[in-house]
Amino acid sequence: MTLFDPPGPVSGVCDDPELMVVWKHLMSLDPHGTRFARVLRDTIDQLLNGEVTGRYDWSTLFKTEKTHAGTLVEINLQREFEFVDGVDMDYRIEGIDVDCKYSQKFGSWMIPPEAEGHLCLLVWADDYQSRWSAGLLRIKREWLNGGTNRDMKFTVKAEHRNKITWLWKDADLPENVLLHLPEATRAKILIPGKNKGQARVRELFRLVHGKPIGRGVVRTAAQQVDYMARVREGSKGRARPALRPHGIIILGDYQSHQAVARDLGGPVPAEGEFVAHRIVRARPEHSGLPQAEIDGEFWVVAQPGDPEEAAPQLPEAQEGSAKAAQHRRISLDGHDAFLPSPSQEQLRAPQ
Repeated sequence: MTLFDPPGPVSGVCDDPELMVVWKHLMSLDPHGTRFARVLRDTIDQLLNGEVTGRYDWSTLFKTEKTHAGTLVEINLQREFEFVDGVDMDYRIEGIDVDCKYSQKFGSWMIPPEAEGHLCLLVWADDYQSRWSAGLLRIKREWLNGGTNRDMKFTVKAEHRNKITWLWKDADLPENVLLHLPEATRAKILIPGKNKGQARVRELFRLVHGKPIGRGVVRTAAQQVDYMARVREGSKGRARPALRPHGIIILGDYQSHQAVARDLGGPVPAEGEFVAHRIVRARPEHSGLPQAEIDGEFWVVAQPGDPEEAAPQLPEAQEGSAKAAQHRRISLDGHDAFLPSPSQEQLRAPQ
């Protein structure tokens, strides 16, 4: 029975009305999967507990911590989306009971016998691949491997995973930056010893440019309760004022900083993220490169061979780039030209 085009393992087909209702509701809550991805990123970081342990690698978790991951994912998703408690399963979504199962290994969801006949939200995330998936499946006994473990739990047979109706499949998981750095670079950042948090945060932003750096990464580097203060303006040892003389700016999730990030042509920091760049004043040889106006001058991301020069002070949190809101300049063969700047609505549009 064809009910709606979007859901269903086969495009355009869904013969499970309850699954269709839950699918549509979840997609309405998070059409791009950004909230879901953030919950998974934060949950993994919660388990790693880098602020206390300095850990950044899933493999360093204790077995009991890995076992607890599924429970934390279930709890954190419920908090984020405000699902009510289920009657027999974890959640009740649009009046329908839904169980939640997470696995760090794709396909290894542990299905309890009591879930048979119910909908399951199957979630997978892998920090090494920086990928995640979430889908819905009506549990049928014939689609499961026999429960041979101590808890009599089942797994979905590989040949029946095509029955899963995906909400998001192989989507991007916010990167665990420390995990994916070259070993030599990571060693320069993770300076051993006590009272090295500020130095580690400075090295993080000195060495990692042009990619989003989440709070969890900063927390792991700082290993301090007030880890965010290690980035902000203030004493000359903090990351922003310390790195500015070397041409390095650290853009945050303020609207004014996001506007600069867009104008520079790099990633735009989302909530709780930073993006660092080494920048230089725009010169004729930079013609064609994205330019951002900061403090009355135009700047570009430094290219190999560009000499180091001090960077300007970034605009205040909500100040914005006033002139950039009116005009954007590009340099063509040494001459100045002016183009209309995007509207505030365009600046806020997802990239």
